[in-house]
Amino acid sequence: MRNIKLNLTFNKFVIKPVIATAIMGICSYFTYSKLLGIINGKMATIVAIGVAVIIYALAIVVLKIFNKEEILKIPMGSKICKVLEKLKIY
Repeated sequence: MRNIKLNLTFNKFVIKPVIATAIMGICSYFTYSKLLGIINGKMATIVAIGVAVIIYALAIVVLKIFNKEEILKIPMGSKICKVLEKLKIY
């Protein structure tokens, strides 16, 4: 049996994702409620989901949930890192 040393911090794996989820939920709720009177319910739901995806991605970046090495491991990670470096986020 081998032991693996993992650096799992409570802040990175619990607190920050919960904050990002809360921000996403609040934004999507208000988007849906504002659009509901303007467009039909199905379309308001689709737009709110799209807004939720964008807001969650932005929250992950702003809260720095992933470090640069982790971003480089995802598809198109090098391009994402270049954009984040130009924006002086990472």
